[in-house]
Order: sequence, then structure tokens, then C-alpha cells
Amino acid sequence: MSPSLIAHLFQQQSQVAPCVAAHRVAHWFDGMLGLLFPETSELRFSDPAAFQSHVDGLRSELETLLSCHMHRTGPDRQSHVAIRLFNALEYIKPMLDDDARAMFEGDPAANSITEVIRNYPGFYALAAHRLAHELLRLGVPQLPRSVSEHAHRVTGIDINPGATIGQHFCIDHGTGVVIGQTAVIGNRVKIYQGVTLGALSVNKEDASAKRHPTIEDDVVVYAGATILGGNTVVGRGSIIGGNVWLTRSVPPETKVYYSAKMTNEDGEVDTVIMKG
Repeated sequence: MSPSLIAHLFQQQSQVAPCVAAHRVAHWFDGMLGLLFPETSELRFSDPAAFQSHVDGLRSELETLLSCHMHRTGPDRQSHVAIRLFNALEYIKPMLDDDARAMFEGDPAANSITEVIRNYPGFYALAAHRLAHELLRLGVPQLPRSVSEHAHRVTGIDINPGATIGQHFCIDHGTGVVIGQTAVIGNRVKIYQGVTLGALSVNKEDASAKRHPTIEDDVVVYAGATILGGNTVVGRGSIIGGNVWLTRSVPPETKVYYSAKMTNEDGEVDTVIMKG
């Protein structure tokens, strides 16, 4: 490298805000998951004092992460946020228990809830989202996105920490799912792989607007469906068929599907398949 480039890079190094490596964020999240669901952890504790020490260690680790992402605030503020996140586990844990049940009940191939917790990418991604969303709600910059992007890398499921997701949420298979920042998802919703809840516009000036759809309670969205737009509302109890492209609202209890023609080897229409 040229001396001028070295000097430029050194200047950047000296001016950049402190940060922690992505693997430390991943380590903390996996520790939190193991705390809430020991099925995912190899750690075992001989007495309550040892377990409490482990909890304190995870909280201290969070404070270290916050000291990077909230470096303009003091340690008292960082400690306060860490305490509030751990207090929020009182309701995050039951929500995740309910999500695990939703995935177990929604997948005939699942043999137990433990199998879901240990192995299902949808559960891993949703656990990351529940924690990341709470961190965002507490006003923490950057770290929520770091947690969600870790889960994205591991699972192929991209859930922005700003998305609002209700109870008993099921992601089946999950690969390629995208849920945007301002998406709102109700209770008892089920989505399959390749579903996108996205925006019609990617203009920067729309950053503060609601850009992503609202999915009301008891909706099923099948594989490959794309639902776009902040004003798009999928009504309660609706079914969105596979590979549907949707940019307008649908009323409750609606089935949205597409039709595909099947032709024989001579190119003649043999039958019509209804999808959805």
C-alpha cells in the first residue's frame, strides 16, 4: 500500500467509534438463548448460586456491548438498559414458548417442541427478533440490527428488528423470508419459506413512513408470496397462496391465489390448476 493510503486508513482507525466484533454479539445471543432454553446449551449448573453467576455474566456481557453501541452515554445508562432487558425476559420467554408451540403444531414433521427449539431456523430467527426488538424499543442503536443480522446469516431469515410481531407466530422452513422494518403481524399468523413482507418504495425520504404491510390475525401466507406496501392490509383469517404478488389490501376471510395452465406435449391446454 502507498504511504498516503496507509495514512488515510490510520486516520480512519483513530477516528472510528469503538465497536465489538460480530462474533461477540453472536456469542452473547447464543448465551441468552441457552439461558431461556437450556435445550440449546451444553451448560449445566450445580446450584442456584452458580446459575445466578451465569445470569450476571450475561448481563455484564450485554453492558460491554452497550458500551460500544451507546458509547456517548455513561455506564449508568448502559447498566439501566441491561437491567430493563433482563426484566423484559418475564414476557419475552412466554412469547417464545408460545412461538415454539405454534411451530410444533403447524408442522406435521415436528416430533416435539424440543426439536423445534433445538433445530428450527424459524425459532432461532424469531428468538433473535424478540430480543432485538426489545433492545430497539429501549432506544439502543445498532446492536438490535447486529443481533438480527447474525440470525439472518445463520438461518437465511431476515427480520428487521423494527417489525412488530404478535403472539403464536409460526415460520415454517423459513429460508428466504424477509420481514421489513415497519411490517405489523398479528396473532396466530403462519408464513412459509420465501415470503416477502416488503416495501413498494425504497426512497430514502420514506424512511420514517410505514412502508411494509400489515398482516392481521390468523392469516396464512404460503411459499414465495410477496406482499408489498405500507397501506396493504391482509384481513383477518385470509389465505395468501404460493407465489402471489400482492400490492393492495384484501378483506378478512379472503383467499388470494393464481391460476396456472397445464399443457400437454402438443401445447394444448390439458387442465387448469388453481393455486392458493
